[in-house]
Amino acid sequence: MPHFAKKSHFFSNFAPCYQFRMKKLLVNKFDKKDINNLPVVQFEGRIIVVLSPGETEKAVDYLLSQDILGVDTETRPSFKKGAQYAVSLLQVATHNCCFLFRLNYTGLTPALIRLLEDTRVPKIGLSWHDDLLSLRKRAEFTPGRFIDLQQLVGEIGIEDRSLQKLYANFFHQKILKRQQLSNWERDVLDDKQKVYAATDAWACIMLYEELMRLEKTHDYELEIIDNGIQENLPQTGQGGES
Repeated sequence: MPHFAKKSHFFSNFAPCYQFRMKKLLVNKFDKKDINNLPVVQFEGRIIVVLSPGETEKAVDYLLSQDILGVDTETRPSFKKGAQYAVSLLQVATHNCCFLFRLNYTGLTPALIRLLEDTRVPKIGLSWHDDLLSLRKRAEFTPGRFIDLQQLVGEIGIEDRSLQKLYANFFHQKILKRQQLSNWERDVLDDKQKVYAATDAWACIMLYEELMRLEKTHDYELEIIDNGIQENLPQTGQGGES
């Protein structure tokens, strides 16, 4: 049937014109039960543990040469009423490398204070105000250029703002949290602790860059979930740097 063969070939040349990309669907509330079946994501770059004050200088020089950083902290959990520990770990990530500063060994050195006070490189964190308060108990400093993801996603209507729920919401992948309550002051951090800490800092970069992309392109919709009632609302987003 030569006639029909020509017709099929004609329409195949224009097939891309009829392909429409679906907007990314976000929800204001992400059910924790929906996270369980998602594929696991973790940081796969290089992880460098910094143990001595002298090592912090070169690490900070490298980090401040980057365009964007993800940040997070870990503190040894206390299981006794009234007992508290100083922040144990400061993790600072690029797209493919993460430094784990073991503050229980190094303290907040002048180099680390220089990093924390830097006003040029954006440093993306989650609930970072609380982390800053913990860090300033080790040494006083004036916070530099920090951007809090919780504030930004709140401005577009997202209510569930934990890192695990945000990553599942934006990327449909699961960040494991099993190491969260592990001992962050043990003599040697094990591999699971290192990957967990690096993933949390790196994930902040991933979320921020995706949020900025979606706000720039308006390529998403927000589904409002409220007591079983769902409504799809187109969003443009108003987030910015803080």
